[in-house]
Amino acid sequence: MTAHAPAVRTVPLAARLGVAVIAAAVVNTLVALVAGALDDGGIGMGLTPANYLPATLVGVAVGAAGWTLVRRYAPGALRIVVPAVLAVTWVPDLLLLTMAATAANVAGLMLMHAAVATAVVLAMREA
Repeated sequence: MTAHAPAVRTVPLAARLGVAVIAAAVVNTLVALVAGALDDGGIGMGLTPANYLPATLVGVAVGAAGWTLVRRYAPGALRIVVPAVLAVTWVPDLLLLTMAATAANVAGLMLMHAAVATAVVLAMREA
């Protein structure tokens, strides 16, 4: 008698990335609503859907491309590269504090970047 291994279904990469975009967009919308409500008297930089929704899409696409390249040429580096790139994306957010942005605005943008990074990691970890 031969034992058959159960069939493993993998979700296509395009579907995982589509879910990642939708999930990141939903989370970013919630973050923007909360940050906007707490952004009393601030500049509200990046907290409108016209700003963060296209950036979310681009962020997922660039993150997926970056993941693919790093995984191909230095797969062990992903544990270092992902947090390092996330930290680099926070630099412009922190610089907004010098331009009258409130802490709520900056924290919201930083959380948005973390949401996109998380969505990419979850989508790409099987790829």
